[in-house]
Amino acid sequence: MNSFSDVALFQHQSHVYFLGVSSRGFLAWVIIGLVAGWIAGVITRGRGFGCLVDIVLGLIGAVIGGWIFTRLGIAAFGFWPSLAAATVGAVVLVAIGRLFAGGSSK
Repeated sequence: MNSFSDVALFQHQSHVYFLGVSSRGFLAWVIIGLVAGWIAGVITRGRGFGCLVDIVLGLIGAVIGGWIFTRLGIAAFGFWPSLAAATVGAVVLVAIGRLFAGGSSK
């Protein structure tokens, strides 16, 4: 391994990995993030926040939701439980953001 590219990107059994995450896993994270962010937007304001913001909101929400679910002793493995955890986390993130922003209800 002579360069960063040797460490960061490699291929094993028809799966491409980047920093230890398979390309399929990364795509699943993005899809779950997009759906969870959109659901959080619908719950909190009646519509999504936009594609990119929905993805970011959902990905950060997945971390927060995973932590919350772990603290409650709930295992979230698979698509639907991961989506539930990410959505809960994204809603919590939006609620915390609104507390600090003090924004209007629009």
